[in-house]
Amino acid sequence: MEPKDYIISRIEGEYAYLKDIQSGEELFIAMALLPMGADVGVRLHYECMSYEIVKEGE
Repeated sequence: MEPKDYIISRIEGEYAYLKDIQSGEELFIAMALLPMGADVGVRLHYECMSYEIVKEGE
């Protein structure tokens, strides 16, 4: 799977909705799979089966 970038659009309980920045599609995923500090509006980079928070300016 190729690398992708997402923005966390909303959180409902233990699940987050990630919006694919390029396609606009939404993905539903357990918060336990996301890095510490993940919150609404945070940008994530997905690669090699893991997510990491993208700092502003990167």
